[in-house]
Amino acid sequence: MSDASDASDDAGETGEEPRRYHVDGDLVPAAEATVSVEDRGFAYGDAAFETMRAYGGECFRWDAHADRLADTCETLGLDHGIADAELKRRVDETLAANDLADAYVKLSITRGVQPGTLDPAPEVDPTVVVIAKPLPRGGVGSDPVHDGPAALQTTKTRKAADRAIRAAAKTHNYLNGILARLELRVTGADEALMLDPDGHVAEGATSNLFFVDGTALKTPSLDGPILPGVTRATVIEIAESEGIPVEEGTYAPDAVREADEAFLTNSTWEIRPVAAVDGIAVDGDGEEVAGPLTTLLSRLFDRRIEEAHYDGERL
Repeated sequence: MSDASDASDDAGETGEEPRRYHVDGDLVPAAEATVSVEDRGFAYGDAAFETMRAYGGECFRWDAHADRLADTCETLGLDHGIADAELKRRVDETLAANDLADAYVKLSITRGVQPGTLDPAPEVDPTVVVIAKPLPRGGVGSDPVHDGPAALQTTKTRKAADRAIRAAAKTHNYLNGILARLELRVTGADEALMLDPDGHVAEGATSNLFFVDGTALKTPSLDGPILPGVTRATVIEIAESEGIPVEEGTYAPDAVREADEAFLTNSTWEIRPVAAVDGIAVDGDGEEVAGPLTTLLSRLFDRRIEEAHYDGERL
């Protein structure tokens, strides 16, 4: 899961070279990076994608993202025939062409141009697009991409059941999350807290959820309609390596409202503290400060990034 950066697409306004994106194997200026109006990704949302964060010129946990992309394509029956190594080459070329070491990266694969009917044709000529936008350096001492602690609001819009659209499939159809975000316009919150069809806590519109209640670090189980976030998995790995109890379960909204701490994860935010849920301060006293476990996990996450992508320069 990931929110795109707010960086302008028009690099020319700052006197820099125009940004270049990868479209069907070619690097082209961003203004010329287009797809056909008959492309199924545009017409039906019939496409798979991954959002990633590059640190020091390399995408964080590329293999995990590539595996999830392959799973989504399998769910869609989209046999694009492009090897992971070739997809990575296009990502690397996009970063290099834009002279970006630290960036937001989005890789999309659509079923391509198939005009006329809802039924997809068996032969696929895929459209493959890679875009990249600058982000701050990550790792130790880095500045967060998000605008401070999040305010969550429980929405009427719920996650669809896996029987409808598999939550594990990261597709261009993001209407569920968009509808949830639209509800926030009258609340002042900046992320949705979405429930599953049975009213249990699921996730944010573009984020996974964790909370702490004094007994364990808790997060909704992947048995529900939850996207298996790459950053989510990393946080669980870090916590378990530190001997922090981790529980994946089914939770009522009140469990989050009454939590000692809560935070969100996605590729661009990394770990984002939650200040309030439905107008209730998470820590109970109105202080918008990350709790001790959230702070510890954030520091350990930054350290892991520093070691893996910056040769421990700031350690």
